[in-house]
Amino acid sequence: MSSTNLTFPDAATHRAWLAGQAALPAGFRVGTTRFNFTPQEAPKPASMTLTLITLDAPTPDFAAVFTRNAFPGAPIIVGRRRLGEPTLGAILVNNKISNVCAPGGVETAERICAGAARLLGLEPEQVLPSSTGVIGWRLPEPAILAALPAAVATLDNTSVLPAAEGIVTTDLYPKIRRAAVGAGSIVAIGKGAGMIEPNLATMLVYILTDLAVPRDTLRTLLAGAVASSFNTISIDSDMSTSDTVALLSSGKVPCSDLAAFEAALGLVCRDLAEDIVRNGEGVHHVVRVAVTGAPDTATAQALGKAIINAPLFKCAVAGNDPNVGRLVQAIGKYAGKDAPGLDLSHLRASIGGIEIFADGVFRLDPAKETALVAHLRTAELYASAPDATGFFAPPVRFPAHERTVEIAVDLALGNAGATVLGADLTHEYVSENADYRS
Repeated sequence: MSSTNLTFPDAATHRAWLAGQAALPAGFRVGTTRFNFTPQEAPKPASMTLTLITLDAPTPDFAAVFTRNAFPGAPIIVGRRRLGEPTLGAILVNNKISNVCAPGGVETAERICAGAARLLGLEPEQVLPSSTGVIGWRLPEPAILAALPAAVATLDNTSVLPAAEGIVTTDLYPKIRRAAVGAGSIVAIGKGAGMIEPNLATMLVYILTDLAVPRDTLRTLLAGAVASSFNTISIDSDMSTSDTVALLSSGKVPCSDLAAFEAALGLVCRDLAEDIVRNGEGVHHVVRVAVTGAPDTATAQALGKAIINAPLFKCAVAGNDPNVGRLVQAIGKYAGKDAPGLDLSHLRASIGGIEIFADGVFRLDPAKETALVAHLRTAELYASAPDATGFFAPPVRFPAHERTVEIAVDLALGNAGATVLGADLTHEYVSENADYRS
């Protein structure tokens, strides 16, 4: 999926690459600040980062796609209202608390937007709020309002890297993708490591461009880009209450090639989506499932999601155990439960290019078992075995490689297909989410 084979020997080299990708498109500034506070619901010290993304002048050309979760956060409720506004001038992001179903959450979000607007010379309706973190807690409104001047004071038009770092929570490292289109550019940042199956994830993505593309066109193109990128990934099958993908154009550079812009937007989104999976909580293996020969795209994508969300298969991958029975049962479960009547009699499946199932029976032997184990181990991001004391190796805080566990399923029923990205299920994922609030 990636546009380049990004391999880094260490975190410092990766950060230098990020800095090289981080030049802001014309017409944008970013600023951040961090402060300490005490959550009302859990009276112990905590820290929050505020991130501002601003335009030199409010733009009419903006788009956003939000979570389909039926309990959306207050910023999602407010964000949907903002889509009807004539212009947008800033995005205000906070981490640590997601402002979901908290008492008075919408009103709090609006008051914080108004506070930011006063400092930026905007109207409150020109500020888009965005929050990520613990669900159910209230935002520390007085502390946020007091910290906003410090965020405004840091606004700078050179690099998006401070914003990419400011929005992360349990992410191992910041994520930036960019593409050049003529004299302009598209730059995107994202966060998300758990609660990731967008239908569109505590996933937040902000895409900035200086290319002048009208509002209606931006919204059409963003919907298509999201459908083929963020909506084709899953880390843990849980859909966040806060998912947001926002796209803003400053309009500073004429866009003479809309097709090139569309292609670049799709590439940036696909690359960032893979970055999010590779950066997932406790992820040791990225799993790519390519379903072909399907009667339609929806069936192909649903089957791919069923495979990457199957807990037993995910655990087997985490342990470098080619327990292919778990893969085939996941396929059969989907067909029997969600697609009754789907003919599996000619299905063929492979892992790492090694055929493991065809025409209703397994195709296995000792040599294949050895090769399958090797494929899983080669795709591992870092060692998953505990040391002599029972502790697991610390996670690799940079993308050491872009290899994936490659699964191919051919239904032999039609010409449609889909590719879906997922991850394994590890001890670290369980520990991260068991201790998330503590």
